[in-house]
Amino acid sequence: FPYTTLFRSQRCPICAYRASGGEQDIERVDVSEPASISTGIAKRYATAIFELAKDSDALGQLRSDVDSLRAALDESDDLRELISSPVYSRDQQQAAIGAVAQKMGLGDTVANSLRLMASRRRLFVLPALLSELRELIARENGEVTADVVAATELSDAQRQRLSEALKASVGKDVNINLSVDEKLIGGLVVQVGSKMIDTSIRSKLNALQNTMKEVG
Repeated sequence: FPYTTLFRSQRCPICAYRASGGEQDIERVDVSEPASISTGIAKRYATAIFELAKDSDALGQLRSDVDSLRAALDESDDLRELISSPVYSRDQQQAAIGAVAQKMGLGDTVANSLRLMASRRRLFVLPALLSELRELIARENGEVTADVVAATELSDAQRQRLSEALKASVGKDVNINLSVDEKLIGGLVVQVGSKMIDTSIRSKLNALQNTMKEVG
């Protein structure tokens, strides 16, 4: 569904706050953390969520929830602002993320975890949390995760061909985590574990530019 629609609704507590024009009683909290701390927080939440889903035989639902949340973050500026801005209070974040979870039809494990994270001012680690969960799910299924950056969105057929090519290379099923960067101009940047494969035109231009500098 169009994720931005939820935030434009006057039933959304964040929108109600914006419409009021006031910032009274707002709990301003610095949600920025060093990357290592954020990663540690994300790993702890991911492990707990994964174990709960596994014990409930709900890994399929978890995978669907992770994909849906990742798509929502990619599409909605408002959602990205909600999880990262210190302007919103704990109660506002908790109410808004609860409404998002309900609208998206997320499973109880993820929905309750998001509310808990909001109450503890930890929603800012959501992108890292989703990456950690994808890794855990892939490992459980005997897969590996490939982080792929493309110049444009890939079609289902292109994803399938890429997945098959990577499987032939690494010897395991590959779960593709795709993001789009129009600055690439063309090609792909693929990372599987510590292995980086860069076929983008930008990388070739950068390499050519560096060669020209050396010659000059």
